[in-house]
This record gives sequence, C-alpha cells and structure tokens, in this order.
Amino acid sequence: MKNVRFLLAAAIACGFMASCGHKAGYVVTGKVEGLAEGDSVFLCESAGRQLINLDSTVIKNNAFEFKGTQDSTVNRVLTVLTKEGPRYIRFYLENGDIKINVNEETDSISGTPNNNAYQAFENQTAPLQQQMNEIRMAFRNPAMTEKESEDLMTKYEELNEQMKAIVKNAIEVNIHNIVGVDIFKSFVYDLTLTEKENILSQIPSNFDTDPGIERISQQVKSEKATSPGNKFTNLTMDDPEGKEVSLSDYCGKGKLVLIDFWASWCGPCRKEMPELVELYKKYKNKNFEIVGVSFDNSADAWKNAIKQMDMTWPQMSDLKGWQSEGASIYGISSIPSTILVGGDGVILERNLRGDELYEKIKELLD
Repeated sequence: MKNVRFLLAAAIACGFMASCGHKAGYVVTGKVEGLAEGDSVFLCESAGRQLINLDSTVIKNNAFEFKGTQDSTVNRVLTVLTKEGPRYIRFYLENGDIKINVNEETDSISGTPNNNAYQAFENQTAPLQQQMNEIRMAFRNPAMTEKESEDLMTKYEELNEQMKAIVKNAIEVNIHNIVGVDIFKSFVYDLTLTEKENILSQIPSNFDTDPGIERISQQVKSEKATSPGNKFTNLTMDDPEGKEVSLSDYCGKGKLVLIDFWASWCGPCRKEMPELVELYKKYKNKNFEIVGVSFDNSADAWKNAIKQMDMTWPQMSDLKGWQSEGASIYGISSIPSTILVGGDGVILERNLRGDELYEKIKELLD
C-alpha cells in the first residue's frame, strides 16, 4: 500500500509539473477573400527593407493557420499573395488566438491584447489618413483656384490636429507596451520636445535597446542642446560649387540668421519656399541672412532645386540625406525645419514657419 501511495503521489507531482511547465502557444487563424485553394501565405520578419520568411502555409477553404510558441511579443508581417499582387499585413505575434481577416478593401486583426489595441488605433486613424491622402492628391490639380487651395489646406490642418490628438492618446494609453512604443516611433515628429522627453521617461527599460528608441533618445538630446537659449552648434559642409562652408561664417557675426533645413525631394519644403524667397528679398539688406542646410543625396537634384526656386542665399550639404550631420546635431526629425539664431550666435527660436516666422522677423528687424 505504501508503494501504491508513493507511485500515485509521484504521478500527480509529475502531472502538476508538466502542466506548470507547459507554455501556451499562439494560433494565427486567417480568413481570406478572392484567393484560390493552395495559394501561399508567409509569416515574415521585417529586417530593414527585407522580409525574411519564417513560416508558410497554404489556403484551405478560404482560410489559413499558423501555430507556434512565442517567448515575447514581436512585430511580424503576414504576406498574402493575391491576384492583384502581394498584401503585407503587419501584426503582433504573441501567444493566444489571433484572428486575421483579409478582404479586398481592408484587413483586421484581433484576439490578443496588443493586436486589439493596435486595431483600435487603426480604426480611428484610417479614415483620417484616407481623407488626408485625398487632399494631397487634390493639390496636384493645376487648375485649382487660390480659394480652393486655402479651403483644402484648412481642412487638412483640421484633420491633422485630430490625428495628433488620437496619436497622443494612443501613446498615453499604451505607453507600457509595444503598441505605444511603436506608435511613438512612427509619429514622433508630431510631438514637442517636452512631450518626447515625458514619453521616453515612461517607456519600460526592456525597450531601451530598441534601435528606434535609441535614435529618438539621441535626437532628443541633440534637440535639447540646440534649443532656444543655447549657442548655435557649428556645421561644416560643401556649398553647391564644392567649396567648404560653415555656419560660423554667418552665425554669431551680428546678423539675424535663419538656418533652413530642407531637401529638393521634400514637397512641403518646395511649397513653402516662395514665402521664404519673398522674406529674404525684403530683409536681406536689413541685417538678415538665411543659410540652407539640405538633406539631399543627389548633388544635381539639390543644385537644380536651388536654381528653379530662386534660392539666392548661402547653401550647404553633405549629401547624406537623413544621415546628414545637420539632422543628428540639431535633432531634426522632419523637414522643413528652421533654427533662428540671434546676432550673438544664441538660438532664439526653433521651427518658426509661415506667418509666425514673418512676424518674428518683422518684430526683430523693423
């Protein structure tokens, strides 16, 4: 009897340990429309601009399935080969039952906490993104009147403000998980320096080595070091003729200097340039200078844009695009962007544009 009791106890203990040691896995179930039996679906990892296939399956009865186990939540991409071409569906792979619906118009992901959170964000932002894209396309109409253009711009700005509010709320609600971190990385250019610092202070330490978070942290340090009240940081690059030129050739020499970060490929930069040209014509003989710092890669594109847009002020570039020293030193995450430097070389303002820039220049020089 003693042996029977021992064996029974051992069996119960083994069963308990097995159940405790078992890891619940994931099941990704997909429903699709318009695909043939046997068509392929791939589970991929995104590595820069490359997709690495991790697993694959085929369509059966308009559905597919992946099974496995995850130690932590990771970003993955589902590649579905449709008759119109491949569809790329981003989702979070984590343990649990994940459901993905793929149809001709839209995709949806649900079933686990992070996928539910991101889908809620997408449901809010997708209609706004669609309207903003339609406005961008409308701006290409050469027959558009000035009134129509102004109305569209007003509408676009309203939509953009709505988008910013949704983004900030989504980051705040999800700041301690991968969804909030990903949204932060994607929309960081819409946030102020104070907002970025506040968010970085709340992000869990396990994200400290995330390349995107490391980049933003460094950018925030650079932006803080070149915020109003600090002396300008020098940059040395080549001008369009290949001659070495520095910001110190202009800044700190008694003139009010506007450092304009731009690129020939930047649509908003080109759109705002006529206003900057007029501003320069009005104040260039009143102790005012502009220095353009281009984030171009192509020397020809850079030089052609300068000529086409009648930019007669000094220009410099290292032709490294977003890897430009100007972007890293001044913490620039989007262009057009400006730094206004006083005659003593101290930074007065960051990111003044349009009417705000004009009024500030007028206040200082008229």
